[in-house]
Amino acid sequence: MKKLGNGWFHVLAILAVLIWGTTFVATKMLITAGLHPTEIFIYRFIIAYVCILFISPRKLWSDSWRDEALLFLSGITGGSLYFITENTALQYTQAVNVAMIISGTPLLTTLLAMAIFRSERTRNPLRIIVGSVIALAGVIVVIYHGNVDLKFNPIGDVLTLCAAASWAVYSILLKVLGKKYSAVFLTRKVFAYGLLSMALWLPFHPERFDLALLTKPEVLANVLFLGALASMLCFTIWTAVVNRLGTVKSTNYINLNPIVTFVSAYVFLGEVVTPLSLLGAAAIIGGVYVIER
Repeated sequence: MKKLGNGWFHVLAILAVLIWGTTFVATKMLITAGLHPTEIFIYRFIIAYVCILFISPRKLWSDSWRDEALLFLSGITGGSLYFITENTALQYTQAVNVAMIISGTPLLTTLLAMAIFRSERTRNPLRIIVGSVIALAGVIVVIYHGNVDLKFNPIGDVLTLCAAASWAVYSILLKVLGKKYSAVFLTRKVFAYGLLSMALWLPFHPERFDLALLTKPEVLANVLFLGALASMLCFTIWTAVVNRLGTVKSTNYINLNPIVTFVSAYVFLGEVVTPLSLLGAAAIIGGVYVIER
């Protein structure tokens, strides 16, 4: 990927977001089929880890204990902790609350990156913040639809904020570690430590694993999609994109995720697309353009 121009990395970022945007549909289908969210997470990370082993089988450890600790933290923040906080939040607060708070992740990541990395502050910070706020407003409109009675719950909403902060820290770690290690190596370590940290969580919150469900073609197809494409391929692409474009510009593309989600939900699940949704989508695209131009 080092030989590719920056333009190609913008294309790769959009490709990753396009795939991630459809994971909502795949996950919803799996939950409807009887799988638990924890079960889905573990299946997809196991598949992703096995797939990436064929690409990066030799280098097992990083160059120092410090880097290994940072990789472990990456596996937690980009995997298990993000998943646990987001899904636990759903037990306390409405799904729309979770979706709206999580939508602030790109803006939170942008502010954190600009505070830590001097290189991220040299690109007209005011324009970046304004564009991020416009995109965030569009995301909220797309999610909210104007017809949901919001009910705030302190525990659920704080847990969701923790999930957003977790992904922001993960993005920062990718930027730091990407200077020394390949995208494939970093992604493999994230999957490994994500699974390890989830294994430490399971004894306290045991789940039922019904392997018989994997014999159903539609279930197996969606699990393979989440593991091989949405996890292995997209996480590898995203690591490379963050390393080349920087945390701010790459994270900005995550704002496009809700657009892909509501379009795929319209196509595959028959969900309604309202004029308000289209207005929100236009705001998202406008905000992304302001940041990237």
